[in-house]
Amino acid sequence: MPTAMMDTPPPTTSTKRWYIIHTYSGFERKVAESLRSRVEAFGLQDKIGQILIPTEDVIEHRGGKKVVSSRMFYPGYVLVELATEAGKVPDELWHLVKNTPRVTGFVGSGQTPTPLSQEEVDQVVHRLEAGAEHPRLRVKFEKNETVKITDGPFASFSGVVDEINEDRETLKVMVTIFGRQTPVELEFTQVEKQ
Repeated sequence: MPTAMMDTPPPTTSTKRWYIIHTYSGFERKVAESLRSRVEAFGLQDKIGQILIPTEDVIEHRGGKKVVSSRMFYPGYVLVELATEAGKVPDELWHLVKNTPRVTGFVGSGQTPTPLSQEEVDQVVHRLEAGAEHPRLRVKFEKNETVKITDGPFASFSGVVDEINEDRETLKVMVTIFGRQTPVELEFTQVEKQ
């Protein structure tokens, strides 16, 4: 299940478009909560749709244990679905969002926020769904780094990272077996830094 704050994947309709607002870093959730409260207080539920903080689950190793935590795709940014009039954000909505505490502005030029294209919205949704199905490992590996294998037939062996495939989250590790260097392909989750 996606960890982003949304009910359903964000569709783009002819009357509502997705915009990005810039916030103080670390205050994205507070901004989303404040904006939701302001929408209710001003009765603008029909003009402001979903408010989304795109996040994904990541696996970290802490104290020898695997811990799943949430990481934001775009720290300092919140996505918001706004009704448009003649292709522009109405002044009342622009001011409501812009005057929300800890919001520094819209992404776009000056007084004209730039909406996301449907392709950009689809990319965010795809990344949310992919992250929900397969949490990413937060540890970054480097070539020639020594790692310990923790899972699989080579568990307890140590080796040196030879290749890294970030997209597939796999490593080629050179392990010494019977006095010979042998390449072994492993998933990020099967090794830990030494």
